Amino acid sequence: MSFAVLFGMPVFANDGEELPDLDGPELSGEEENASNPLAAVNNTDLRWQYLDLASDGGHQNDYFIDGAYMLQPKLKLKYELHYWDTNASGSSQNDWESAHLKLIYFPAQGMFPGGTKYRWALGLEYVHDLGDLDKGIGFGANQIGPFGGIALAYDSGLTLVPLLQHYTSVSGVDVNITAMRLIAIQPLKPGWWLKLDARVPYDWENSTASAEGEIQLGRNINSGTAIYVDGLIGFGGHRAFDWGVGIGLRFSY
Repeated sequence: MSFAVLFGMPVFANDGEELPDLDGPELSGEEENASNPLAAVNNTDLRWQYLDLASDGGHQNDYFIDGAYMLQPKLKLKYELHYWDTNASGSSQNDWESAHLKLIYFPAQGMFPGGTKYRWALGLEYVHDLGDLDKGIGFGANQIGPFGGIALAYDSGLTLVPLLQHYTSVSGVDVNITAMRLIAIQPLKPGWWLKLDARVPYDWENSTASAEGEIQLGRNINSGTAIYVDGLIGFGGHRAFDWGVGIGLRFSY
């Protein structure tokens, strides 16, 4: 969800002595993981995900770029570009699906009295629909999605990221969805990580809810390259897919 513990504001020790300002400090005791949307990192991921759609016999291949760049110590730009290959319409179709731009502002970060580090985040996402609903590709609407969240890093290395985002259409079909999301990232043995990502969107237009979960296992090959695999599962009668798998190649800089 990335989404550096003490930048942008003076921080003091218990005796009032100012601590040194940290450039890109860490939330989890080691280098921040770009799988966290509130991480202060620069990265570009090349990803593929296959989804077995909830509709009988339907499937979807999603090829996409998923990256981020720190514009300033407190301002991050995330971007995505998706290309779909799917038979959701009853025949095999492929086309560009959507482009995403997301600005994330970090207003404050620090440490709670118990030692847990935190970083607050506020942001706005713009989703530009590039698809064609007749092909079973895209949403049929351009959307904006304001959001807020916090990253919490514990001494064990675990990072928890609860997020809340609301999507509404600015053109096209009506979209009015509130999505709750919880991300957990745990470093494993050196160079490995495990991520759990749960999302629960509620559709106010149709009064329906669904849920989806993702598990990710990754390994850092070197300081600038990592690889990971994903497993996905959908829940609820209004889920978009039943299950999915994926793989990603990450470049950090």
